[in-house]
Amino acid sequence: MPPPTLLVLTADPPPRLGRLTGRARITSVGADGLAARLPHADALLVWDFTSDAVREAWPGPGPRPRWVHTASAGVDRLLFPELIASETVVTNARGIFEEPIAEYVAGLVLAMAKDLPGTLELQSRRRWHHREGLRVAESRAVVVGAGPIGRAVARTLRALGVTVAVTGRTARPGVYGADQLDRLLTRADWVIGAAPLTDATRGMFDARLFGLMQPSARFINVGRGQLVVEDDLVAAVSKRWIAGAALDVFEREPLDPGSPLWDVPGLIVSPHMSGDTVGWRDRLGAQFVDLYELWVAGKPLPNVVDKKRGYVPMHD
Repeated sequence: MPPPTLLVLTADPPPRLGRLTGRARITSVGADGLAARLPHADALLVWDFTSDAVREAWPGPGPRPRWVHTASAGVDRLLFPELIASETVVTNARGIFEEPIAEYVAGLVLAMAKDLPGTLELQSRRRWHHREGLRVAESRAVVVGAGPIGRAVARTLRALGVTVAVTGRTARPGVYGADQLDRLLTRADWVIGAAPLTDATRGMFDARLFGLMQPSARFINVGRGQLVVEDDLVAAVSKRWIAGAALDVFEREPLDPGSPLWDVPGLIVSPHMSGDTVGWRDRLGAQFVDLYELWVAGKPLPNVVDKKRGYVPMHD
């Protein structure tokens, strides 16, 4: 029996799949050739996870892959009606990005508390200006999103002495329900967006939620850019409804050079890099090979996405 056909929606640099030599018929394809190849593939690796090519190519005649894996934590680009309705199993890269993103959030919290952006700006002007920083220990944070990333962020902030409340879709041990978010925001020093993008979370950080936050609060988003109404955030920071913000994800990426977000005092912009550390692509490739071995053996796969909910459920 011939080995399964693995289709890879490629991006540079390509994945290292040498361990699959002789165990899979691997075909790399770009967005333009994806539709023609899909009916002949048993599995699809979405290595170019920033592409909408799968959404555009999936509808059509013929069979579709039995398994789709995306080399990303977010799966919103894959949750279109035809794939949701199919029997295709979807998995994601849970386990790769959580700790790096948590470290990045902690770095932003420390940087904003100690005004490191201000120090660097003053240094560039050779100006000696003494200020007082904030204590991070004993401050309060609300992490919106109770998945692996949100929980890793919570663990890391607690190690800094921060009191952390985690909110999710529904209440469960250690997690507040969405109906408690408004109350928690009114006392938070730090608000971290780490939720998946779903119909329920799209645009959730709007003028109303920013208006609930303390004037001393700071907002950080490492979830999905579409969680935030960007014009409302610009207004909230510019008008000092909140003390500052940091965004690593945006509604449209890369961020347009003409976007007002670049110029808002007190707003830190970074290019969707919070989860990307040296060697991350190699870790993604190794993870996929491990999953492939389970799939070929007919064993249960981890990281299976609930396609109707839009994320990998937590089982606790």
